[in-house]
Amino acid sequence: MPHADASTETTRAAATPYAHELGNVLRLSVAQALAGANSVVVYATGAIVGNTLAPSPALATLPISIFVVGMALCTLPAGSIARRHGRRAAFLAGTGCGVLVGLLCALAVVLGSFGLFCAAMVPGGAYAAVVLSFRFAAADCAPPERRARAMSAVMAGGVFAGVIGPQLVTHTMDLWAPHLFAATYLAQAAVAGVSALVLLGVRLPKPTAAERAAEMAGGRPIGAIAVQPRFVTAVVCGLVSYLLMNFIMTAAPLAMRLCGLSQEASNLGLQWHVIAMYAPSFVTGRLIARYGAPRLVMAGLALIGAAAAVGLAGVDVGHFWASLILLGLGWNFGFLGASALVLECHRPEERTRVQSLNDFIVFGTMALGSFASGGLLTAYGWDTVLWVSFVPLAVAVAALGYTAWMRAAVGKAAA
Repeated sequence: MPHADASTETTRAAATPYAHELGNVLRLSVAQALAGANSVVVYATGAIVGNTLAPSPALATLPISIFVVGMALCTLPAGSIARRHGRRAAFLAGTGCGVLVGLLCALAVVLGSFGLFCAAMVPGGAYAAVVLSFRFAAADCAPPERRARAMSAVMAGGVFAGVIGPQLVTHTMDLWAPHLFAATYLAQAAVAGVSALVLLGVRLPKPTAAERAAEMAGGRPIGAIAVQPRFVTAVVCGLVSYLLMNFIMTAAPLAMRLCGLSQEASNLGLQWHVIAMYAPSFVTGRLIARYGAPRLVMAGLALIGAAAAVGLAGVDVGHFWASLILLGLGWNFGFLGASALVLECHRPEERTRVQSLNDFIVFGTMALGSFASGGLLTAYGWDTVLWVSFVPLAVAVAALGYTAWMRAAVGKAAA
């Protein structure tokens, strides 16, 4: 009898795909807050633990780089699970990885194993890759005119991640003396478990066999979609926004320590950075609807440039915090604006393939920046990390400008 009720509920959800829009968006927002805290813990502690365990200081940020590689490697498999078994199945697989990374990291700290700590970052990256698909799941929950708002509402849950993650680190890092951060990673695993319970209530209908067949066979070849100027621009802008956010944020905690600043100051700076990443999401959807995604992306790129400029102005607490806050704001506008552009590049039957391809390219390229960040910081210093960031910024601005010129030219030709 319960099986029949579940079947009836799924049938009704399929018939009225937006019936559970509010509940789904709310649950995804809560899960975003909890899951986002896991990533914050990794970024707050990864380079510091890496610096303690690694055989060479140049390898300090390697764990975070592997975390990003895990995101890239698991993006396409996560999309495949969602396509075949539904998004909720992918969500639960991701939260399982979230529990695993916390347990493995705690064990690595207790054993003093740098290799195990690096290996633990692969499931951590898988969890982060699945979490970033929450924004597209939210778009699926809403009718076209509300998709940007639903997407930004879920991302707004990250505001709480910006509080939960750093506070988790601050209040647990010394609980298991002398193993710094071991208790933090156990708490991280518990938070991932709570996130799984929240996601169990998400009511996204499982795709039918006919829908799976249509998605696998229907639509344009992925290569034809990938060469669209609009898609290329969306990928480049999303890539640069995320690349530079990760590039600078990966180096910042270690740079603050090397400048003689406290771990508490680093945690607070990261907290305000993550809040700045997600707080604008309460209005980002409305801004996209009013001004258009390209303008919002341009504003985001400008803010990231301002973050680098402020970082170059000094190395006291105020400069680090201001730089990280501007970086978070720029990421929000740039990445969400680019995600909205991706939604314009595919048909319904193409969505999971195109969205997975976008995230795979973004995270795969971002991994290169993450690997480079630690080496640049230890070899050439914080200023070099910031100066280098202006190069990809210029590429993204050029891509956005070229697309705007192409649209204007097409508009004139049509007139």
